[in-house]
Amino acid sequence: MTPAIDLLRRNGIEHAVLTYDSAGADFGREAAVELGLTMSEVFKTLVVDADGRFAVAVVPVAATLSLKAMAAALAAKRVTMADVARAERATGYVAGGISPIAQRRQLPTVVDSSVEALSTVHISGGRRGVEIALAPDDLIALVAATLAPIAAG
Repeated sequence: MTPAIDLLRRNGIEHAVLTYDSAGADFGREAAVELGLTMSEVFKTLVVDADGRFAVAVVPVAATLSLKAMAAALAAKRVTMADVARAERATGYVAGGISPIAQRRQLPTVVDSSVEALSTVHISGGRRGVEIALAPDDLIALVAATLAPIAAG
């Protein structure tokens, strides 16, 4: 059990936990391949530094994060990728297993608007090799996310 799964259970949010053997490569793509999912339904969690404050971007694994679009979504002047060690400390999760749910301190979160086309989104469950499938609306509500077109490619 991870903090993300525990929070979903405590709140009675319908979800499924999927596991796979992680080789420690490109975690999001690895999850999609190992679980037989499309790259558009598996989303990765990225921690960014927005004007000196951490925030979270949730984008499809097949896409990259547009830092410019993320800055606009956060009303920030400058957004860069956060240092991995600092992102791990801020979220309480290990890189490759960072979930947007139940972080040590919930960071401002922006989810790519492409999620609206899905009935189910797959996100990291809080540990490498663990994915959570849930309704996009439940994810957005649970983390008080903003929707914005932040994915590129």
